[in-house]
Amino acid sequence: MIPPKGARPFAMSGRAKAGLLLLLAYTLYAGAQLDFSWARFETGMGHASTFLARMFPPNFEKPATLWKGIAESLEIAVLASVLGIIIALPIGLLGARNMMPTWVSWPARAIVALCRALHPVIVAILFVKAVGFGALAGILALTVASVGFIGKLFTEAIEEISLKQVEAVRATGASFANVIIFGVLPQVFARFIGFATYQFDSNLRNSTMVGIVGAGGVGGTLFSAFQRFDYDFVSAILLTLIAIIMLGEILAGFVRAVFLDNLGFDRILQGRFAGARGIGSSTTPVKRRAEVDE
Repeated sequence: MIPPKGARPFAMSGRAKAGLLLLLAYTLYAGAQLDFSWARFETGMGHASTFLARMFPPNFEKPATLWKGIAESLEIAVLASVLGIIIALPIGLLGARNMMPTWVSWPARAIVALCRALHPVIVAILFVKAVGFGALAGILALTVASVGFIGKLFTEAIEEISLKQVEAVRATGASFANVIIFGVLPQVFARFIGFATYQFDSNLRNSTMVGIVGAGGVGGTLFSAFQRFDYDFVSAILLTLIAIIMLGEILAGFVRAVFLDNLGFDRILQGRFAGARGIGSSTTPVKRRAEVDE
């Protein structure tokens, strides 16, 4: 159907325009209330340039101090991710409204919402007061954050599954556990791998923040370096963290290839080297998986 002459099919409605104007007005009001000004921004850019100039070249002359903090952050991230996943799996399942009755799903969803209500740094402060300074407080804080994140996304993933497969498994007379294993988990497994790898990456980054408040990890080392104005050592810590995060992204790719594409370690390396040389670049992941299955 051809629209009438002069019509504007993608024109915004009056309510949408009014909403945008209100948002713009509130943005200007908030900027005025928070003492935001262009002069202050220009001054800050000058200070930032001075600060960055003092950060380079990075100072790697304290490897023992650096690697001790990095190793502790890695340990905190791994333990918090494992504990968070173990706790979030049953809570996420109980929170799925298409699998559980209301009196079961709402308390589970309330637990997930409670875990997501506070920032990990706030939770870390609470645990530092409860169990004292050190890595234990960081592990507990990031475990709570992991339960909140994975529990919510796992619940939503289960609520989006097709119930036909679940009913087919139930029709065989399978127990509830088998219904979950064979009817639910195969439909959400791929997404769960993505949730788990992202949460580990998030915990690795957050282990730096919780360390600033005394919950272990390299964050305490970073905060001490800032207090000493040791900015070249700060640069070394930040560059090391960036390198570890990038390495974690590569590791996440290996995990997805192993669990989702059923590829072996040797096959993954062959595919990466072939891609780097430009060999077989037109082969899709589906075709590669079919070749492995054959």
